[in-house]
Parts: sequence; C-alpha cells; structure tokens
Amino acid sequence: MIRPEMASTTARRAAYLGVVMRSERDALPLQPRPGTQSRARVARKETLMKNLIALIVLVAALLAGAAYAGEAGTAQPRSGETPYQVTNLQSLGGTSSVGYSVNDRGWVAGRSNLPGNQSRHATLWRSGALTDLGTLGGPNSAVLWPVKNVRGVVTGIAQSAEPDPLNERWSCGFFFPAATGTGYRCFGFNWKNGVMTPLRTLGGTHSFATGSNNLGQTVGWAENTVHDPTCVLPQVLQFRAVRWGPRRGQISELPPLPGDSVSAATALNDHGQVVGISGLCDQAAGRFSAIHNVLWQNGDPIDIGDLGGVAWNTPMAINQDGDVVGFANASATDGGNFNPRAFLRIEGQPIQNLGTLPGDVTSQALGINRWRQAVGQSCDVDDNCRAFLWQNGVMTDLNDLVGFGYDDVLTTANDIDDFGRITGQGFDGDAGQFVAFLATPAH
Repeated sequence: MIRPEMASTTARRAAYLGVVMRSERDALPLQPRPGTQSRARVARKETLMKNLIALIVLVAALLAGAAYAGEAGTAQPRSGETPYQVTNLQSLGGTSSVGYSVNDRGWVAGRSNLPGNQSRHATLWRSGALTDLGTLGGPNSAVLWPVKNVRGVVTGIAQSAEPDPLNERWSCGFFFPAATGTGYRCFGFNWKNGVMTPLRTLGGTHSFATGSNNLGQTVGWAENTVHDPTCVLPQVLQFRAVRWGPRRGQISELPPLPGDSVSAATALNDHGQVVGISGLCDQAAGRFSAIHNVLWQNGDPIDIGDLGGVAWNTPMAINQDGDVVGFANASATDGGNFNPRAFLRIEGQPIQNLGTLPGDVTSQALGINRWRQAVGQSCDVDDNCRAFLWQNGVMTDLNDLVGFGYDDVLTTANDIDDFGRITGQGFDGDAGQFVAFLATPAH
C-alpha cells in the first residue's frame, strides 16, 4: 500500500436494514451444536439489538448528512459537472494535514502534524470542529483509509510507549515522520466516544487497521510469530489480513492466496466483503506484498485480477454494491517500481484502467461511493499531482470544479461519501502548507 507520505510520486453507506439483517443472519450457525442452543439464542438477541441500534444510527446519520450537505438536497448526484464549495480544515499546529475519510454523517477523519512536524496525530473534524484523537502512549497516530461506518467508530493506527523488540519499520513507519516513526510498537485502533482501543495482533509485535463497517467489524493486518524468509529487513515477522469483531476481542485471520505468504485487508462493506492484497512479506508496505488484488468472500480469498503489473496491486475501497477502486502497476516491466494506474472493478466484470488526467503519467483511485463516483490522485512526470473525480466514465480535475473564492491547489482526493462530499489534501501556496479540505457539492 502507498499513501501520500510514502513516496515522492504522491503528494498526497449507508447500510440498509436488509443488508445489516442478512449479513448478521448469515454469520449465525443454522443448526447449533448440542449444548449451544442457549448461547445461540442469546447471540441472536444480541444480533437483533445490534441491528436495531445500527438502523437507528443509520437513519439519524442520513438525516444529519442531508442537513449537513445543505443545498446538496439528495444523496443522488445530478448529471453533468457539479461545482464544489471547498473549506480548509483546522490543523493541530503543524504544516501538513490531510483528510482520508468522510462518512455519511459528514465526519472527516485523517491526521494532522503537531507544531514542529516531528509527530502527527489522528484527527477528526465534525461540522468543522477539530478533535485530536491522541495516541496509545507513543508520539504518532493517524487515520489513513476510508472508514465509512456511521456508528461513531473511527479506525486507524497509533504507537504505544512500549519499545519494538525487533526494531522493525513495520507498515506504520511509512506513514509517520522519520524522527519518530520507528522504535515503538504500533497497533490498529478503534476510537469511539473519546476512547482509543488497541486491536490485538496474531501473536507478533504490531497490527494495522484500515476501516470499520456498520456491523461492528474492523479490518487490517497483524503480525504473527513466524520469521518469514520473504521479508526484507528491517521487517522480520510475517503478517496476515485480519477482521476484528464484532465481539470484543474477537479476531479472525483472512488467508492469502495459495502460494503467497502474507495478506493485508484494506476495506470492507456491510455485506461481509473484504478487499486487500496477497503476496510476499517484502517491506510490509505494498510493492511485492501486493502481488495480487484480493476479495475475501465468506473468508475465502479470490484473485480479482490486475492490469498486468506484478507489484503494487492495491484495492483501496469497496462500496455497498461490491464495486472496488484502487491502483496497480500497468505492466510487468515495471517490476517493483511504483508506476500505478487507477482502477475500477465492478462486481462480475474485469478490472478497468481509469487512466490519468491529460498530461499525467500515474494515478490512484482511493475512494468510491454508492453512486460509483470515484476520487483519487493523478500526477505528472515531475510529481505535480491533482485531485480527480471520476464519474460516468470521465475523469475530471477536481480543481476545475471548485467554485469561486478558493485559490489553493487540491492535490489528492481520498474519499467521497454518498452525498458527494469529498475530502483529501490541498496545498496553500501563500502559507506554504498542506491542508486538509472538505469539498461539498454546491447544488
């Protein structure tokens, strides 16, 4: 996986009641084993309560989302190009902030540097108000993928104060400032109501969490105790895709494809579909860890194809209809070099190369909503990058859709909600700062 902090090439829904009910129902055993009937009845009661709570939260979120969208009115986008009103979001005092997730409640989550830019914290913006989510005791934390649920759960990664016994860089180190990015254990986390909870590993040192759905499930990847010979130092331990929840403390491994040694889960929806990567241990961040794009259906890995490359095949988001966006090297001749193209995979169809904006050479698709609007980043050969919106088969520079009065450059769009709101990162040339933004449709 690669994100704006990881390489110079990157500047870097709602769940309906039927979905919730069907997904939870299918997770229950049809015929409990002898002696488990009472536990099954309790589980069913708990499931029904969770479904009712999820529905109530969902309805409230959709109503709040419609109000927050203002003149957007309805979640369904209008045909043609819609102008956007863009607002820069408050920082924690450093010179770099970015929004990675926007849900249907209008909550934007991401990260913001602290003064001095030697550390950064996971950040939540609600109606423009900033909340520092803190850490697990270490210097850094971040939200790095679209989280999407409307139940008030924010998912990301955070360092603890405990030293890393193997001194790995781990996946977290690619997203934190070099001065403080390693030397600590790093965990995936779920944050809710002011409390950050670490997510357990498979027995190894570290974990990494990306998204959570409306069923109380979170996905990511975690180290086990295997010293994998396909790892490239300083990475030592093997890691596997995992799904935490819905019960507290529950963790399930999502295996790699046959012949691969590692896997990592990047996104999920409310139907139980999970997407991610399968490959070799490598550096624990993309490249040959991402030999294959994978969809897990009922826990089983399915190779969903590629664009011809042998590395950096990375799904980034999946909507409730099973549409997947991400990025992948377009040719095997690229080897492990990062030369991505944005892709869209509609369920039941081959992966589509979405191309780039005119004059650009690389692209990444990073978020998608239920209306099959996708957002991402397109960059030229000199690493000048622009945010894009893809819809109805056309990729458009998001900067060309911005209303009057906004002069900053939108460099990447990381997520889009079902009301068409977009978050990402822009560059304020006057201040010399990278800013998190929220773009709202004007109609």
